[in-house]
Amino acid sequence: MTDEALRYGSAGVDIDASNAAKNRIRKLVESTFTSGVVGGFGGFGGMFRVPTDVERPVLVSSADGVGTKIKVAIEANRHDTIGRDLVNHCVNDILVQGATPLFFLDYVAFGKLDPAVVEAIVKGVANGCRENGCALIGGETAEMPGLYTLPDYDLAGFIVGYVGENRILGSHRVRPDDVLIGLPSSGLHTNGYSLARKIVHDRLKLRPDDAFPGGGGAVADVLLAEHRSYLAAVKPVLDRVHALAHITGGGLLENLDRALPKDLDAVVETSSWEVPNVFRVLQNAGSVRAAEMYRTFNMGVGMVVICAPSDINAVLSAASEAGSVGWILGSLRPGSGAVILS
Repeated sequence: MTDEALRYGSAGVDIDASNAAKNRIRKLVESTFTSGVVGGFGGFGGMFRVPTDVERPVLVSSADGVGTKIKVAIEANRHDTIGRDLVNHCVNDILVQGATPLFFLDYVAFGKLDPAVVEAIVKGVANGCRENGCALIGGETAEMPGLYTLPDYDLAGFIVGYVGENRILGSHRVRPDDVLIGLPSSGLHTNGYSLARKIVHDRLKLRPDDAFPGGGGAVADVLLAEHRSYLAAVKPVLDRVHALAHITGGGLLENLDRALPKDLDAVVETSSWEVPNVFRVLQNAGSVRAAEMYRTFNMGVGMVVICAPSDINAVLSAASEAGSVGWILGSLRPGSGAVILS
């Protein structure tokens, strides 16, 4: 007896579904193209012209994911926002060095590819790219049966931006009399979801469509609130900024210190802002200690700007015009590069 002839499909990989997904996302990808893009959709590699509008341009790159926030999207069957989360997270990561985004690449991996889900994810990526003036010039959609179990998938992004070498931001620009300005987050952003989901599911016993305690809509609405981009809020005043800290995993304690010189501490006045409801609910329901909250979540602070006192009004005004109402978060003092919650 002759064994049945095998195909790629019999091993769980559907080439037709992959082609359908590519056809669905073509217009989404092309809608992000900027003047720097060379070539079109479908190449083996994305091409982009090196900018010439700054002196000694330095390319700045970053890669990241959205963590277990994906599980919330899957459970809620809402896949059109986490792509925007991904782009905004990556934009913020290179913004802290003063970089403007140029182009983006995404990676989506499934156990079994669903063209409609791919389209929804890439729609979010494309939205984020257009809003940040960033071209989506490539990516990969992979189907890997046996590695991912339905309906799970994974998502990652890769960004490249640029900044003039003499305009790179960082701890080397920070001065002893500088001040800290906080810019608000829009929720959990893309960090702390393993703990947040455990509290919501195991302690609060809530489903995605249930009302979140204290308001804000359904559980899915609160947990899928999109990661905010701070590019529009900060770009107009980058020449007045000394350093930035994107508050992601590790919270204020393990991100703000990355923007400090070794001889200065950052004193954060925790009474200077009201911690949003989502964090208070999670802390109370999970009996989470305050120190653990501040090293797991952003606690309502998505970006910290370090600037001279004379530039406070300019920074706050630029942020406000972009819809991000900032406040004076704290100050610096002689120390060893630590973050102190006061």
